[in-house]
Amino acid sequence: MDNYHIAVLDIGKTNKKILIYDQDLKIIKEAFTRIPEIEEGDILLDDIDTLKAWILDTLKNLARDFNIKVIATSAHGATYSLVDEHGSSVVPQIAYNSDPGNDFHKDFYDRCGDPIELQKSTATPNFNLLINPGKGIYFTQKKYSAEFAKAKHLLLYAQFFGFWLTGRACADPTYVGNHTYLWDFKKNDWSGVSDTLNIRHLLPETFKNPWDSLGVIKKEIVEKTGLSQETIVTAGIHDSNASMLPYIISKEESFLLNSTGTWCVIMNEKEEVKFEKDELGKVVFYNMNAFWKPIKTAIFLGGMEFEHYTDILQKIHGRKDFPSFNETVFQKIISDQNKFILPSVAKGIGQFPDSQARIVENGTVYPLEDIDSEKVIPDFFNDYEVAFAVLNLSLGIQTKVSFDRADMTEGLQVFTEGGFSKNDSYNTLMTSFYPESQFYLTGLKEASAFGAAITGKAAYENLDIHSLKEFITIDKKPIPKNNLTGIEDYFDKFISLI
Repeated sequence: MDNYHIAVLDIGKTNKKILIYDQDLKIIKEAFTRIPEIEEGDILLDDIDTLKAWILDTLKNLARDFNIKVIATSAHGATYSLVDEHGSSVVPQIAYNSDPGNDFHKDFYDRCGDPIELQKSTATPNFNLLINPGKGIYFTQKKYSAEFAKAKHLLLYAQFFGFWLTGRACADPTYVGNHTYLWDFKKNDWSGVSDTLNIRHLLPETFKNPWDSLGVIKKEIVEKTGLSQETIVTAGIHDSNASMLPYIISKEESFLLNSTGTWCVIMNEKEEVKFEKDELGKVVFYNMNAFWKPIKTAIFLGGMEFEHYTDILQKIHGRKDFPSFNETVFQKIISDQNKFILPSVAKGIGQFPDSQARIVENGTVYPLEDIDSEKVIPDFFNDYEVAFAVLNLSLGIQTKVSFDRADMTEGLQVFTEGGFSKNDSYNTLMTSFYPESQFYLTGLKEASAFGAAITGKAAYENLDIHSLKEFITIDKKPIPKNNLTGIEDYFDKFISLI
């Protein structure tokens, strides 16, 4: 087989990237951009036209230097597109971080069903904003009813790009099963919400694996990019599942993946969808992985919490460094049990949706808004190292709750990737919570893009996806274990304050 290249469209919420991989799945070229959302009154819109123009222009430039034979797509969640038969959007694409207000959410559940029952059947929790595509579709129907009526296809985001490039519609398991409200895990079919919203006729009839070929690019794409008319396009994959795919293919035993960033996403492959009573009503749900298996998932905005308090502390102290793990400092905080940073910076989201962000010191409560406005500063915030230790304890406890709700068990190995992999205090704390488990820091450069590149190679060479195990190298660095005395008691006090 002649040497060829894979172009990966890695469409994140913040960064939009195109990466070129060779046939050995090595990155040889990267291009990226950021495209701001469009404000329209009190809602936000994704700027699809600018994104499509950037993709075409970038592919045109890359096609001059690389023998691109396959395009694979990874895309962020909670997004859908309503298009005509040519793949052009007929309705503005509402960004999932738009906030339609409490009355809208009540209206949605009055029409579509009780949120707890929907969580049981669709494995989808009640997010605020429009992080559930089912809610977003309902909002779109109400706001753009005339335009909505012109739609010929309703495509989940990863497959939108495939349709635009090839003119062929499909759905894949990783996106239908990603907190959409549109998929019934028990029936293994589109859900009752799809029927209530009367959109089943718009949804794809064809289901494909993420590594299946959707077809070759359209003539107009060839003309605008200079790509070969034989260039194939994969069905597409959801980004979190793309990140998990290399682990699944290469795994030798069960594991839990702790993918950290703005969102901390904890994922654990399971055999069936099952919620414990205290998980209902929380941000606990199931993804579907690329092999149609449920992935129990718990998330919280750990990166956002960390950045918010970091900004406060660095402003107070005029510093930019991050303190390393100091066992003596942590042990004293844990033993004293009088300093706590309680969630959540983003209200109504995470594992403690009813908790108001606040600091508790020696029984005195400091609301976060008073600290943000510089009305008051807790005394321990004046000690840089202590304050960061208390912050990491808060993040560690929120992670532990997420782990447990994702069915963490003693002895299960844990892979931590992303931003928190550089936070030695956080990682050391996690080993104290689970002394029988081995924790690893893993290094997968551009994990979601790499997962998509794997699907591209499998599609172009018509290979069994599992046969690509030899191309996957995951650097695993063991995290030294530490046993902080009394950490369980500090955890219990933290929970009791919430």
